Amino acid sequence: MKKQIIRISPLQTAKVIAVLYFVFSIPFIALMAISIMLSPAPKPAIFSGFLLAMPFLYLIAGFLFTVTGAWIYNGIAKWLRGIEFSFADVETP
Repeated sequence: MKKQIIRISPLQTAKVIAVLYFVFSIPFIALMAISIMLSPAPKPAIFSGFLLAMPFLYLIAGFLFTVTGAWIYNGIAKWLRGIEFSFADVETP
Protein backbone atom coordinates (compact mmCIF):
# COMPACT_ATOMS: atom_id res chain seq x y z
CA MET A 1 0.00 0.00 0.00
CA LYS A 2 1.47 3.34 -1.05
CA LYS A 3 1.01 6.54 0.94
CA GLN A 4 2.11 10.11 0.31
CA ILE A 5 3.10 12.85 2.74
CA ILE A 6 1.39 15.84 1.19
CA ARG A 7 1.75 18.28 4.08
CA ILE A 8 3.99 18.73 7.11
CA SER A 9 2.80 20.92 10.00
CA PRO A 10 5.57 23.54 10.15
CA LEU A 11 5.13 24.75 13.73
CA GLN A 12 4.53 21.38 15.39
CA THR A 13 7.41 19.76 13.50
CA ALA A 14 9.69 22.71 14.29
CA LYS A 15 8.87 22.54 18.01
CA VAL A 16 9.75 18.85 18.18
CA ILE A 17 12.95 19.21 16.13
CA ALA A 18 14.06 22.29 18.09
CA VAL A 19 13.79 20.42 21.40
CA LEU A 20 15.64 17.45 19.87
CA TYR A 21 18.44 19.80 18.75
CA PHE A 22 18.59 21.21 22.28
CA VAL A 23 18.78 17.76 23.92
CA PHE A 24 21.28 16.39 21.39
CA SER A 25 23.56 19.42 21.80
CA ILE A 26 24.02 18.96 25.55
CA PRO A 27 26.44 15.97 25.37
CA PHE A 28 28.50 17.75 22.71
CA ILE A 29 28.66 20.91 24.80
CA ALA A 30 29.69 18.85 27.84
CA LEU A 31 32.53 17.24 25.86
CA MET A 32 33.66 20.64 24.61
CA ALA A 33 33.59 22.02 28.16
CA ILE A 34 35.66 19.10 29.46
CA SER A 35 38.23 19.51 26.69
CA ILE A 36 38.50 23.24 27.38
CA MET A 37 38.89 22.64 31.12
CA LEU A 38 41.64 20.06 30.54
CA SER A 39 43.51 22.32 28.14
CA PRO A 40 46.57 24.03 29.64
CA ALA A 41 45.90 27.19 27.63
CA PRO A 42 44.37 30.22 29.36
CA LYS A 43 40.59 30.19 29.23
CA PRO A 44 38.84 33.42 28.30
CA ALA A 45 35.56 33.97 30.16
CA ILE A 46 33.72 34.22 26.83
CA PHE A 47 34.04 30.44 26.38
CA SER A 48 31.86 29.62 29.37
CA GLY A 49 29.13 32.02 28.25
CA PHE A 50 29.31 30.70 24.71
CA LEU A 51 29.08 27.10 25.91
CA LEU A 52 26.01 27.91 28.00
CA ALA A 53 24.37 29.68 25.06
CA MET A 54 25.06 26.95 22.49
CA PRO A 55 22.12 24.63 23.33
CA PHE A 56 19.76 27.59 23.02
CA LEU A 57 21.36 28.63 19.73
CA TYR A 58 20.84 25.07 18.48
CA LEU A 59 17.22 25.22 19.62
CA ILE A 60 16.58 28.49 17.77
CA ALA A 61 18.41 27.36 14.62
CA GLY A 62 16.64 24.00 14.64
CA PHE A 63 13.26 25.73 14.93
CA LEU A 64 13.94 28.25 12.17
CA PHE A 65 15.43 25.74 9.72
CA THR A 66 12.62 23.23 10.32
CA VAL A 67 9.85 25.82 9.86
CA THR A 68 11.51 26.94 6.65
CA GLY A 69 12.09 23.37 5.46
CA ALA A 70 8.48 22.34 6.17
CA TRP A 71 7.17 25.42 4.39
CA ILE A 72 9.34 24.68 1.34
CA TYR A 73 8.36 20.99 1.43
CA ASN A 74 4.66 21.88 1.50
CA GLY A 75 5.10 24.06 -1.59
CA ILE A 76 7.01 21.39 -3.45
CA ALA A 77 4.60 18.65 -2.35
CA LYS A 78 1.69 20.54 -3.94
CA TRP A 79 3.64 20.61 -7.18
CA LEU A 80 5.14 17.08 -7.16
CA ARG A 81 2.58 15.29 -4.93
CA GLY A 82 4.85 14.71 -1.92
CA ILE A 83 7.10 11.89 -0.78
CA GLU A 84 5.79 8.43 -1.54
CA PHE A 85 6.48 5.38 0.59
CA SER A 86 5.09 1.89 1.04
CA PHE A 87 3.78 0.02 4.08
CA ALA A 88 3.92 -3.68 4.84
CA ASP A 89 2.10 -5.56 7.57
CA VAL A 90 4.48 -7.22 10.01
CA GLU A 91 3.63 -9.88 12.56
CA THR A 92 4.60 -9.13 16.13
CA PRO A 93 6.30 -11.91 18.12
